[in-house]
Amino acid sequence: MTGTGGWLRRVSCRLDAWQLARQSEPVEAAKADELPERVGPPPTGFALLPWLLMGLGSLANIFQGRTSNPWIGGLGLLVFNSLYIYVAFRSFDRERRESPSTRLALAGMALVTCALSLAYGGSWLLFFPLLGLAAGAALRGRWLGRWGWTLAAAAGIVAGVTEGWTGLNIAYGTFLSTMVTAAILGLSDAVRQLRAAREELAARAVAEERLRFSRDLHDLLGHTLSVIVVKSEAARRLAHRDLDAALTQIGDIEAVGRQALTEVREAVTGYREGSLGTELDRARSVLAAADVEPVVLRSGPPLPPQAEALLGWVVREAVTNVVRHSGASRCEIAVSGGADRVRLTVTDDGTGAAGPTQGPGTGLTGLTERLLTAGGSLTAGVEPRGGFAVRAELPVDAQAQGHAEGEVRTGSR
Repeated sequence: MTGTGGWLRRVSCRLDAWQLARQSEPVEAAKADELPERVGPPPTGFALLPWLLMGLGSLANIFQGRTSNPWIGGLGLLVFNSLYIYVAFRSFDRERRESPSTRLALAGMALVTCALSLAYGGSWLLFFPLLGLAAGAALRGRWLGRWGWTLAAAAGIVAGVTEGWTGLNIAYGTFLSTMVTAAILGLSDAVRQLRAAREELAARAVAEERLRFSRDLHDLLGHTLSVIVVKSEAARRLAHRDLDAALTQIGDIEAVGRQALTEVREAVTGYREGSLGTELDRARSVLAAADVEPVVLRSGPPLPPQAEALLGWVVREAVTNVVRHSGASRCEIAVSGGADRVRLTVTDDGTGAAGPTQGPGTGLTGLTERLLTAGGSLTAGVEPRGGFAVRAELPVDAQAQGHAEGEVRTGSR
């Protein structure tokens, strides 16, 4: 019984160990998938050099005295090997591979191979598969097919003259070495190009996300900080004569700060969708706090969320510029929607100045890019009668017109 109990315990322990190993397999697989892909160095001419060992039989024939005119055979072997190495190392650089000198070197190899094979036969015929390797490495496209069939035919004819029907094996080996080498190296090039394209797309996606986030962050914080500054100044002015009104402004500052925190979190996650109605209400409050008379006019049918969000950004940026730079006493915001397009105009009666830089601001540049992507247009500049105007036009179905082109004329702001 003791022996039976010990055997059962051992079996139970092994089953437990097997179950634990099975449970750990998905975790290990997941860890393996998370490992970064390591790409080795690209192939070079050294990858083709070991195949020169196929010429050892010819070299042995020279040293063993079984080759007539050994000096000529040795010189031909030296010329072939030199041309092979030359072509092999030039085949892995696209510009040098497609140069005329590489093609001339291949043609010289073909002549030397045919001459040596006709003169000596036997193991010298193995230079044809070596020639096929060099041709497969150096040629691409239509030239590959032409050279592949031509070399195979030449190998079959020369081997048939010297060795009879066994020469078909040499022809088959030449054609196979040419095509297999070209296929392997072509596949390696394609894989590396795909990896490079994937890295470029990843870098571009990161750059686009940084641009999106920088635009959102500028629009969010620039407007919010301007509102806080304006309302803080209003609270400071009212604190001495109207404490209740000052406390109201301070309460607005707290509400704006809390809303800004929410919007920043939403912008980080990429899910922020603005509302034109909300932005118009905020514009009234900010302009009134800055002693600027707000006039808001809106007409037309309801807009889709995408158009509302884009126009909300325009209102936010334009009103921020009015408060910070214009010195205006009146600001008019007009929204008119139609069946196909909606127009937004923000005008003021200020000086038309853009602040210290006197050039296109980051906010207007970002808005221009946003509207262009949605198929709209943005026009901003000083009015002939004074003041500054920002005009935006957008397709009602902004999401469907995402790739249309727009017209941009950005003035100084």
